[in-house]
Amino acid sequence: MGRKTVKVLNSVLLAKSNYEEQRSSERDMKGKASLYNAKDVSLEHVGLHSKLEKIDKGHRRLEETQKLIAEEMEPRLVALAIFLVALSFPPCVLSLVRHYKFGVVLKNTTKLCSTKSVITINGKCPGPTLYAREEDTVIVRVTNHIKQNVTIHWHGIKQIRNGWSDGPAYVTQCPIQPGQSYIYNFTITGQRGTLLWHAHITWLRATVYGAIVILPKLGISYPFPKPDKEKIIILGEWWKSDVEAVLNQATKSGLAPNISDAHTINGHPGPVPGCTSQGYTLHVERGKTYLLRIVNAALNDELFFKIAGHELIVVEADASYVKPFKIDTIFLSPGQTTNVLLTANQGVGKYLIGVTPFMDAPIGFDNLTSFASLRYKGAPPYLKTTLTTIPPLNATPITSGFIDSLRSLNSKDYPARVPLTIDHSLFFAITVGLNPCNECTSGFKLVSAINNITFVLPTIASLLEAHYYNIKGVFTDDFPANPPIVFNYTGTQPANIQTNNGTKLYRLNFNSTVQIVLQGTAMIAPENHPFHLHGFNFFVVGQGLGNFDPDKDPLRFNLIDPVERNTIGVPNGGWAAIRFTADNPGVWFLHCHLEVHTTWGLKTAFLVDNGIGPNESSLPPPNDLPKC
Repeated sequence: MGRKTVKVLNSVLLAKSNYEEQRSSERDMKGKASLYNAKDVSLEHVGLHSKLEKIDKGHRRLEETQKLIAEEMEPRLVALAIFLVALSFPPCVLSLVRHYKFGVVLKNTTKLCSTKSVITINGKCPGPTLYAREEDTVIVRVTNHIKQNVTIHWHGIKQIRNGWSDGPAYVTQCPIQPGQSYIYNFTITGQRGTLLWHAHITWLRATVYGAIVILPKLGISYPFPKPDKEKIIILGEWWKSDVEAVLNQATKSGLAPNISDAHTINGHPGPVPGCTSQGYTLHVERGKTYLLRIVNAALNDELFFKIAGHELIVVEADASYVKPFKIDTIFLSPGQTTNVLLTANQGVGKYLIGVTPFMDAPIGFDNLTSFASLRYKGAPPYLKTTLTTIPPLNATPITSGFIDSLRSLNSKDYPARVPLTIDHSLFFAITVGLNPCNECTSGFKLVSAINNITFVLPTIASLLEAHYYNIKGVFTDDFPANPPIVFNYTGTQPANIQTNNGTKLYRLNFNSTVQIVLQGTAMIAPENHPFHLHGFNFFVVGQGLGNFDPDKDPLRFNLIDPVERNTIGVPNGGWAAIRFTADNPGVWFLHCHLEVHTTWGLKTAFLVDNGIGPNESSLPPPNDLPKC
């Protein structure tokens, strides 16, 4: 036997030994995970993320051995060596099934020097982070241990043909009732990056939320320099009062709800007037680069994020890669995520992190800034914090500059497939109105509408069930493509500001292309509206202030590298144009991600018909689908 043959066979044995060692490590990890899951604790707590790379080493060793065979062996022995490799290795699994258990439980929590019982997942807020790779299958058993109904939405996961796992109450499922469980089962297809999960019924997502981290496929690296470490930063809001009581009071009065008392960073509000509570600390080591996965899980506030003395490089938005750019302040609407690279290149010390709201409209909002700190390894315990200038509350130029800088990567590996021809051209006017209300103490109630339709959710069945089983009387498919009356949307408003209630969907053929112009208006209270589309990503081809001009504005559309998102902020007194391909059959929610506006009816849904054959058709519902 030649020396080259011996070399290759030795490599086979070494690779097999390495692979079995890694598989043993994986089995040990899964055993620990099962133990933790039995106690309703996330897989995150047994180091799933940190061990993924170790598990992958066996796969990479196999690839290296196959390459060595091709380069080193005599042609007549190649077939024999490949046969030996096949005998030595079990089938190479490129995707995994990842199991999680979510227990919906009450937990006494103290923030802002005040204690209350809050709804949580596994007793934590924020809840556990879901880790997976692109093409993995994720199975989450949600068990409801509280007295309220609950659902969970996996915000940004496309749920291909599988609306049953999308989560919005009465849209794709009836709620999980007290004492019941439901299994969300979905495969992550063609996505990688940072997303979030949250409750999707009433205002429960005030404390029921967490991050989703989707790593690239095995052997695929980031399209930017690999960071030394990764950190998750989740922004939220906090009310001292019970949030459901706040919502109920607003519903009874017909007026706007009380604003939150603070913003939080990874659950910490930081020091506020009258309470010196401890804030979050981001620990770094000088010279290292960190990937910060930043999530805005707030209910009603758009937020700025800034670190004193440090520049950030934006590399991703809503789990879609973007052309990298440098900036010192990032801007996120509720439901949006942004990944940035942070290099710890300043002097060893302590630096302020500021999270402050953005509001350029004359309405009430939580105007408190939440503070955290970035602390270098080796910094003395009592050290003066390096401060920074916080953006003004109405810093529209900062928001515009950030949004305008976002461009899709549009590379060979990550192309921007923007629809160039349009089958459905829709114009959605966003309004706030006043409707009579006999049950309200004020005699009327604030409502919101798209094309003058205030959307009303069904209660006897979800929209997806009604579509799938052809249940009559639940919805109609005649949602208007345009406003019923054309008016000066950002100028003088019509005298009649009442809206019409309805459960109307807009119907789309499978694989049709769609353009939506989301037009803000000045009716009652003009402000930004972050719109989220379930089941799809879309391309933001244009934005502007004032009324959309159908003749001039399309000439300025970016059809080359527009940013790809699942949530877009419609600017105050302006418009945003998005495009997508309706290649996902089912019923998919479109709504403002300011929870107050969703409550008022600023929502609708698309019904996407099946295509041809099973691969273009909705999956059947699972056996444990909750009943209304």
